[in-house]
Amino acid sequence: MAKLKITLVKSLNGRLQKHIATAESLGLRKIGQQTIQPDNTQTRGKIAKIGYLLQVTEVE
Repeated sequence: MAKLKITLVKSLNGRLQKHIATAESLGLRKIGQQTIQPDNTQTRGKIAKIGYLLQVTEVE
């Protein structure tokens, strides 16, 4: 199964509370933090919601 490496590249300051909660559900709290998540519909939905804050790459 494919995995996604997700990096927070923009600050969460001043963002909507729902967007902050989505970032925290991915395990991202500080700029530069990275997490590896499974490539499924739930993760893709979270990325679609806050994609403007993230950098996403595929990992095998």
